[in-house]
Amino acid sequence: MMDADRRVSFRTAVCMNITYICPACEQTVRTHFAASDEALTCGRCEVEMSIPPQAVESENVTRCLACPSTELFVRKDFPQRLGVTIIVAGFVGSTIAWYYYQLYLSLGILFSTALLDALLFLFVGNVLSCYRCHAEYRGLNLQERHKPFDLETHERFRQEAARLAEAGPPTGDQPAS
Repeated sequence: MMDADRRVSFRTAVCMNITYICPACEQTVRTHFAASDEALTCGRCEVEMSIPPQAVESENVTRCLACPSTELFVRKDFPQRLGVTIIVAGFVGSTIAWYYYQLYLSLGILFSTALLDALLFLFVGNVLSCYRCHAEYRGLNLQERHKPFDLETHERFRQEAARLAEAGPPTGDQPAS
């Protein structure tokens, strides 16, 4: 009975935010998902995608809920463009100060942007992402089950998507792959 009670409390406790691309309307959808839910519903076209059994176990997502992929990775939930913008702004500001022979100002700008970058790294949370469909899962207790980004796995899925795009949509004469 204790296991059943634990499962019930888990079912009501786990609530996450999912961002994915709806396969029907191809729009980005952001929705809340509780472990007791049995389907994802697109807020725009109302298409329901059923959730595979055991997709959410032990307070963790074991596979993507938006596609059949089981390969997920953990990354910082921070826009990469903003990070690059901060670094470029620090470099440009430091270069201008260096041009005007302001050595201490130049070094101060470099160190302050490095400090800002380190603080953002410490305080920004993590997000779980799918290699295949790029769905993002927020609000999870990310344990060591999922690994950080792996370039080899990413490249495999990127090349698979490129081959499928090159082949085009299946016609009536060809079976879908």
